[in-house]
Amino acid sequence: MAMLSNPASFWFQRTGFPNRLFETGSNDYELYEEDDEFVLGVELPGFDPAEIDVAWDDGVLNVVAESEDDDRGERRTYHRRFRFPKDVDDDAITAEYDNGILEVRLPVVGSTARGTEIEIES
Repeated sequence: MAMLSNPASFWFQRTGFPNRLFETGSNDYELYEEDDEFVLGVELPGFDPAEIDVAWDDGVLNVVAESEDDDRGERRTYHRRFRFPKDVDDDAITAEYDNGILEVRLPVVGSTARGTEIEIES
C-alpha cells in the first residue's frame, strides 16, 4: 500500500474544497479568508483583462483566461474552479486585474459554521 505524502491534501481533493486554503505551497493562486471575506489572487501574467472571464455559479467560482500568442500562433488557456465552504454574498463579489494578478474578493454571508454543532468533551 502506497503512503500518501500529505493525507490532508488527498482528503481535500475529494471534498472539492480549495486545497490552498488549508495548506501551503507554490502554485498559480493564493486563497485565504480575512475580515469576513475570501480573497483569491491568481497569477495570470501576459493576459489582457478582456481575455479573462470570472463567473460565480452556486458556490463555485470559475476563472477562465484565453489568449493567442501573435508571435508563435500558440494559444494559452487557463481554467480553474474554486468551491467555497461558506455562503458568499453573490452581489458583492468584486474582481480586479493589475500587473498580471487577478484579485477576487468574495464577502461571506454570516460567519457561523454550517452543520450540526458537535460538543467537545474534556
